[in-house]
Amino acid sequence: MLWVKAFHIITVVTWFAALFYLPRLFVYHAMCDDEPGNERFKVMERKLYRGIMTPSAILTLILGVWLMSFYPLEALLQMHWLHAKLILVALLFAYHGMCGRMLRDFANNNNQRSHVYYRWFNELPVFILIAVIILAVVKPF
Repeated sequence: MLWVKAFHIITVVTWFAALFYLPRLFVYHAMCDDEPGNERFKVMERKLYRGIMTPSAILTLILGVWLMSFYPLEALLQMHWLHAKLILVALLFAYHGMCGRMLRDFANNNNQRSHVYYRWFNELPVFILIAVIILAVVKPF
């Protein structure tokens, strides 16, 4: 179980690194006004999303489900902190999907948002991360 937990934490850290970095790339991409720079951002964003962010999210999910399998269903039903954490994880997957949609908009030269929007958008996973860590470590309920 500890090996599964260790690898789960590793994939969570990797996923969050990408969740923090991709929207930051969007900030700079939205500010870019030259074609070579625009193409460079498209490559960076695509490689980050497909090569790191999505595989990390999938592995995080698989390892998280594997971790839950070590507990009997009755125990899982009593872990209310875990229910709250899973809701936040679902929000992260929605955020991940939104990033994918934004990536497609940039790839198709169809971005309609400013760099200021992406600066605010970039902050959302920070609050989710804080809440998830508090729930997982403190287990307040």
